[in-house]
Amino acid sequence: MHEEVMNKPFQRIGSKSNADVGREFESAASKFFINKGIKLTPNVKIAVGVANLKKEHAFDLGCIEQQIIVECKAHKWTAGGNVPSAKLTVWNEAMYYFFTAPTGFRKIMFVLHDFSAKRNETLAEYYIRTYKHLIPNDVELWEYDENTKRASQLCI
Repeated sequence: MHEEVMNKPFQRIGSKSNADVGREFESAASKFFINKGIKLTPNVKIAVGVANLKKEHAFDLGCIEQQIIVECKAHKWTAGGNVPSAKLTVWNEAMYYFFTAPTGFRKIMFVLHDFSAKRNETLAEYYIRTYKHLIPNDVELWEYDENTKRASQLCI
């Protein structure tokens, strides 16, 4: 009996699964914030909504007591250096959840630093340039370098 290998063209090269990539990135984000004195819990649920009706949404990381919510995105440019359009749609969705979250929360989009020599910008810089009109005023966009384990806040 031979084992059939499933073709996974959209899976990160060298990873077991995209879900594992996400979990590992959330763990790295959590460690980064712990080093800054901020202890965050995974899967923090808060009520969001645009009108009186609210529904719970689970943010990747957060702390209810300190009123912090974080969405983590470990996306990269495509293998050919093109824009990962479908993945940036997920970033837009995260911005919408931030927009509908209660005021007073510190809202952080924590993304992987991925530089494109072809475009001479990181994916986060491209996102800000292209989608700035969808980023709420109270959202911080942080870019995390996996190699140095450092992150920096980008100007929006």
